[in-house]
Amino acid sequence: MLQYSNMKTLQELLKNIHTIETKGTLDVSISALSLSSKEVTTGTLFIALVGNVVDGHSFIPEAITNGASVIIHEKELSDHNPSVTYIRVANTRDTLGKIASAFYDNPSTKLKLIGITGTNGKTTTTTLLHQLFRNLGYNVGMIGTVVNKINDESFESVRTTPDPITLNTLLRDMVDARCEYCFMEVSSHAVSEKRIAELSFAGGVFTNLTLDHLDYHETFENYRDAKKHFFNMLPESAFALSNKDNANGEYMLSDTKARKYFYALKAEADLPAGQVGFNERLDTKLIGEFNAYNILAIYSTAVILGEDKEKVKEIIKNLDPVRGRFEYVKSPSGVTGIVDYAHTPDALENVLKTIESMKESGKVISVFGCGGDRDKTKRPIMAKIGYDMSDILILTSDNPRTEKPDDILNDMKKGIENFPQDKVHMIPDRREAIKTACSLVTSGDYILLAGKGHETYQEVNGTKTHFDDIEELKKCFDR
Repeated sequence: MLQYSNMKTLQELLKNIHTIETKGTLDVSISALSLSSKEVTTGTLFIALVGNVVDGHSFIPEAITNGASVIIHEKELSDHNPSVTYIRVANTRDTLGKIASAFYDNPSTKLKLIGITGTNGKTTTTTLLHQLFRNLGYNVGMIGTVVNKINDESFESVRTTPDPITLNTLLRDMVDARCEYCFMEVSSHAVSEKRIAELSFAGGVFTNLTLDHLDYHETFENYRDAKKHFFNMLPESAFALSNKDNANGEYMLSDTKARKYFYALKAEADLPAGQVGFNERLDTKLIGEFNAYNILAIYSTAVILGEDKEKVKEIIKNLDPVRGRFEYVKSPSGVTGIVDYAHTPDALENVLKTIESMKESGKVISVFGCGGDRDKTKRPIMAKIGYDMSDILILTSDNPRTEKPDDILNDMKKGIENFPQDKVHMIPDRREAIKTACSLVTSGDYILLAGKGHETYQEVNGTKTHFDDIEELKKCFDR
């Protein structure tokens, strides 16, 4: 990643910040911002966030030891180092976005930043938009779940939507690389935790909304409204594009100030807000109805942004599938293996529907689990979908995290416990589950490995070990 080198005075950074109390001098030069005390060096401004698991205020002493010259905090502090400046604010999350944007010279205003949100399809839509606009000849950035990109250079992604410091660092690097666009996944967590605060968006795209993340949002309504708030934040100068076929498609844009557009495969075309892409013919290498929506979303976005329709259609024909999104491999014996990130009921159902539409004969074996320390309500629902739409169902581990794999599998099995169990296998070890699936197939059959997609690790009790579904599938097929 490019390194943005800049020095700001504390007065500059506090220009639009409401402070409750100041201790120490404001005549301080800031060379870096940090949320992690371990990453602090001399001249760093440290911001203490109150998180869901840890409280940044506990790490203020370590930050000072490592060289922090300024501390931004919201809680009262009992000890003050006379050589350090302390700025108390009402809410450090509210303050963080403003300071990060100011430190990096408001990079989101210097390119066109497009946010993509929804339960499923964010990564595919964002990645395809990056591909499309690179092929149109633009310098383009991308921020997402799988990888971050500046033109054709890739950088590691830790979470779907990073914290404001990381976001503004990436955007600054994109501006310095002369990027005209950045396509960015916007998660519901990011909206709720104000990670996208102070960013200037030129547009927003809604893919769909289904059950997910109730472990965090508690209710579906909270989850839905977190997504909606992103569109509420858009300015009049921006556009808002939504999937009309989704039950929440119109609701998402009901309070936005942005220009409204809709795309659809099935809905009526006479929408006063502006229908884009309806009744258009778009050819693509991507398979499945869910990908038809993704393609329509990127086509509509390009048209709204003023690109030539025919040129866009030609490029769409040759766009490559995204890794771990309906990625498939054929065995020498004629078995088709499919790896997909599907980790929600709706996504799993869509993938299995697509397989059903593809296969001429043979059986479908589904192998999947549910992530530990995540929304438990979807576990029995996903098991029931897998049971209903597969010939053989193998329940296994995804990323158990701190939960016991057997507990997760038992939660899943509640969705199918009243049905015959002759086609159900429970194999906690994912590698063994994949081997078992491969031992049960014959020519013309399909194996679906769902839930992990692009991931190349498995997380158990805080430890990540290498695990790649595609690799495991190929090993079995090569035997």
